[in-house]
Amino acid sequence: MSPTSETAHGGRRLVIVESPAKAKTIKGYLGPGYVVEASVGHIRDLPSGAAEVPEKYTGEVRRLGVDVEHDFQPIYVVNADKKAQVKKLKELLAESDELFLATDEDREGEAIAWHLQEVLKPKVPVHRMVFHEITKDAIQAAVSNPRELNQRMVDAQETRRILDRLYGYEVSPVLWKKVMPKLSAGRVQSVATRLVVERERERIAFRSAEYWDLTGTFSTGRAGDASDPSTLVARLASVDGKRVAQGRDFGADGRLKSDTVLHLDEANARALAAALADTRFAVRSVESKPYRRSPYAPFRTTTLQQEASRKLGFGAKATMQVAQKLYENGFITYMRTDSTVLSDTAVTAARAQVTQLYGADYLPEKPRVYAGKVKNAQEAHEAIRPSGDRFRTPAETGLTGDQFKLYELIWKRTVASQMKDATGNSVTVKIGGTSADGRDAEFSASGKTITFHGFMKAYVEGADDPNAELDDRERRLPQVAEGDALAAEEITADGHATKPPARYTEATLVKELEEREIGRPSTYASIIGTILDRGYVFKKGTALVPSFLSFAVVNLLEKHFGRLVDYDFTARMEDDLDRIARGEAQSVPWLKRFYFGEGEGAATGGAADAGNGDGDHLGGLKELVTDLGAIDAREISSFPVGDGIVLRVGRYGPYVERGEKDQEGHQRADVPEDLAPDELTIAHAEELLAKPSGDFELGTDPVSGNPIIARDGRYGPYVTEVLPEGTPKTGKNAVKPRTASLFKTMSLDTVTLEDALKLMSLPRVVGADAEGVEITAQNGRYGPYLKKGTDSRSLTSEDQLFTITLEEALAIYAQPKQRGRAAAKPPLKELGTDPVSEKPVVVKDGRFGPYVTDGETNATLRTGDSVETITPERGYELLAEKRAKGPAKKTAKKAPAKKAPAKKAPAKKTAAKKTAAKKTTAAKKTTAAKKTTTAAKKAAAAKPE
Repeated sequence: MSPTSETAHGGRRLVIVESPAKAKTIKGYLGPGYVVEASVGHIRDLPSGAAEVPEKYTGEVRRLGVDVEHDFQPIYVVNADKKAQVKKLKELLAESDELFLATDEDREGEAIAWHLQEVLKPKVPVHRMVFHEITKDAIQAAVSNPRELNQRMVDAQETRRILDRLYGYEVSPVLWKKVMPKLSAGRVQSVATRLVVERERERIAFRSAEYWDLTGTFSTGRAGDASDPSTLVARLASVDGKRVAQGRDFGADGRLKSDTVLHLDEANARALAAALADTRFAVRSVESKPYRRSPYAPFRTTTLQQEASRKLGFGAKATMQVAQKLYENGFITYMRTDSTVLSDTAVTAARAQVTQLYGADYLPEKPRVYAGKVKNAQEAHEAIRPSGDRFRTPAETGLTGDQFKLYELIWKRTVASQMKDATGNSVTVKIGGTSADGRDAEFSASGKTITFHGFMKAYVEGADDPNAELDDRERRLPQVAEGDALAAEEITADGHATKPPARYTEATLVKELEEREIGRPSTYASIIGTILDRGYVFKKGTALVPSFLSFAVVNLLEKHFGRLVDYDFTARMEDDLDRIARGEAQSVPWLKRFYFGEGEGAATGGAADAGNGDGDHLGGLKELVTDLGAIDAREISSFPVGDGIVLRVGRYGPYVERGEKDQEGHQRADVPEDLAPDELTIAHAEELLAKPSGDFELGTDPVSGNPIIARDGRYGPYVTEVLPEGTPKTGKNAVKPRTASLFKTMSLDTVTLEDALKLMSLPRVVGADAEGVEITAQNGRYGPYLKKGTDSRSLTSEDQLFTITLEEALAIYAQPKQRGRAAAKPPLKELGTDPVSEKPVVVKDGRFGPYVTDGETNATLRTGDSVETITPERGYELLAEKRAKGPAKKTAKKAPAKKAPAKKAPAKKTAAKKTAAKKTTAAKKTTAAKKTTTAAKKAAAAKPE
């Protein structure tokens, strides 16, 4: 229903958007008759645990939050942290004459609008207000032209939500039981993890091959300049008509794929180079072709993520966080889109800026049209572009930092998309000669000249391969003709080795998922965030490295849930979900076939028929997760390394093992969590097994009689005593074993019982000062120190803990306490200039470990990062992600209560009053403890999705 003419000049209208930032921007574009409030995302969802499910539901419904027996009816609950906001929205609605649901225009936004309508139960006219940019004109047009809620979009989103809930809540518990607690499986995250694992398997199986070729520097013999060089560099292409092997000719096993090429080894390459030293060379052919390059399409979600990764060092998550801020503040159009289409308004704005900034020569006669969209693209959005009917140049925006950089990237790409092609020439020159031993050698050189840069004046796309040549790179060759004589200034033999397939980066994984049509582009950032947060993948530089844990998880899923991680099956599921969104298929029958396996064959002719050779009848998800007895937990978590060594993934991390546990010669050693799987060679495993590991019995404490052991823990090596069986570990009578970390100068294989007893004797009482205050020497998180009351002073070495005298301690305390910081330590590593802040980035050592900083923003190194291996790009990415999160929110402190006028204290409390006071305090503590326990239980209910 559209706003009536009666309400056009009066009444109160409530507009609900998703975020407070968007609400603030939109409020400025609407008149005084509008109240704009945020839902702050979803206000209700499926329950996160059984405790949130209403009491009337029992059995599987309480576990799943979905009634699978009654047409997969979802059980929705208002999120606990949204109840106050819902109350506020209801109060505002009660005072309003119309309701505008102005959430995002994609499926997620449509679902949020539907949930708002269901919860608020408005009794006033309701309008669905949509827009893809937050400008005054767009907002006012959206108010004037509302539409109805699109129920098909809501149903499609609900089907996805139910599917993901069933997948996560049924498969994740299998991982908990068979691999490790608190793991998760997901429709797209598990497939994304499998891609990363498979790439690592390829790297493990890869065998490097060595090959050689020749490089010749040839001279024309005349003076040259920038437009006509005097020399050219060419590579050996063939010998006696047989092509010389290059890296592409070798397989992953290190062998040649074909015997039709010539494989030169070092000896033959050097001999041929020597034989060609005095050869006369001539140009055999010159082939020139016109070169033309068209501009790139405007950004959509995935291409923006890829380019921001290549050029700005942003991760997918950081890119979307910055883009969200730009959209909400009215600088760009909606950033979750599969479309490359530009509106007529945008085309006009872009063409105007081409003429204004680059001249009419760079403007094509007709506007460029980018109509191509990815398969099953969501509802018709525009591409990501600057907002408005006149684009603001980056300098005009007033933006800074990450937002400026990302806006500039979007602006350049949009303007360039409406510019002329780049044109020029590409040239290939073949040079030949006969060696002293009679062999015919032919060299080849290629060049490119750009005569008109066209769109490249504004923008050139980056490349995933850092060694790749970008489009605007010219390679000028001398102007030569067939038959021209050339002199060989130098001919050198060059050795090469084939490289394993490159690991995925965030950008290339996004590209791979999209090309395989798995998942939705709008969710890729959160998917990558999930597999990083779950510990399935970690980063080394910008590369995504699978953990050993992910190998066990993928192994289980491949062997026992093959269809669920099959790439084609997952892509077909996406097709089916999109068919439901278009109204071409029904949700409930599809879910029944997916979950129960009803009927033989496909779920609406789609995903369910993507089996792995398991016959016509395909069991549903429920059947797959029922028979867990067939899953051998040890088998799926074991991977042979070689020479009798096996890598196993245990509940406390990965380890290598040789032999059986109870047999003679058994060896076991923990594997560092940040070790890349392709680096665990037999030699490396042998090194790990040779290192001391496990518990080292040092002897018995002569005083307590308890055994003393040394072991390697999560935070480093330490010593501890073993308490007798039956010693209470909890409660008021609990006894904690004495424990102490080893000094930096100690190691597990050299520490003695005497060392351990000394370490566990800490803290040591040094003495007392003149006023009787005790001084102790203690070893803490940040090193050795003295403590006197609340006054602590650092010591310079760990040995002082046992040697410092009272006189020396008093002398330290007699000195003024150092309030300022100590002299700054030199950086551990310099990374270069950050592309956003344009300030030097260095790695420093901090209280909580090494971190990267540009002087303004600090970001701690993550698991898998190290000072030795971190690259500049990885450093920039960590800083970008930290900036995107914004400053940490400070908890507001309560103002101190005003003191009441002092009253004369009573002489003494009676015994009865004291007893009553104690009981009251005890009761309060008990109540608080119960509340804390209840809250902790709720927090512990992990979402398996």
